[in-house]
Amino acid sequence: MAIKSDKWIRRMAHDHGMIEPFVDGQVKQNAAAEGAISYGLSSYGYDVRCANEFKIFTNINSAVVDPKNFCPSSFVDFTGDVCIIPPNSFALARTVEYLRIPRSTLTICLGKSTYARCGIIVNVTPLEPEWEGHVTLEFSNTTPLPAKIYAGEGVAQFLFFESDELCETSYADRSGKYQGQTGVTVPRL
Repeated sequence: MAIKSDKWIRRMAHDHGMIEPFVDGQVKQNAAAEGAISYGLSSYGYDVRCANEFKIFTNINSAVVDPKNFCPSSFVDFTGDVCIIPPNSFALARTVEYLRIPRSTLTICLGKSTYARCGIIVNVTPLEPEWEGHVTLEFSNTTPLPAKIYAGEGVAQFLFFESDELCETSYADRSGKYQGQTGVTVPRL
């Protein structure tokens, strides 16, 4: 299994719609000509952006966090250019980009250092072969202070690993429960 280069990522985005919309190269400024947390194609990965849809965790209902029976009312929906995550809490968001992972590829997500250096951890599970959709992102604010997440800017980098052999069963083959998701998706069982 080998990590794939910018040439491969560009070709797969253009020829097979692997990443839509696709930004060829690193963008480091926003539309107002201000500095931005970079996004787009890099040497061996692709930096995705956060959309402006968020689900901010709250415990106003004194719920127990249970992955087998998660209470959707534990989130407050928010739409905006900046999401403020309460101290020691988390928020869910989604990527601007829609991804289609090839059958021969496993995709790993790592958080961007700009957020990590502020105590904000980005968590995404691997994108399995033939998974597709908007990726749900989880931002953990590990600090005792409120933390900002910026919509439309880079939040995580995806690395693409291609196998020398096709998998026997892909995510699409087993009709995975998060296949084709288009919004911020809460836990499903």
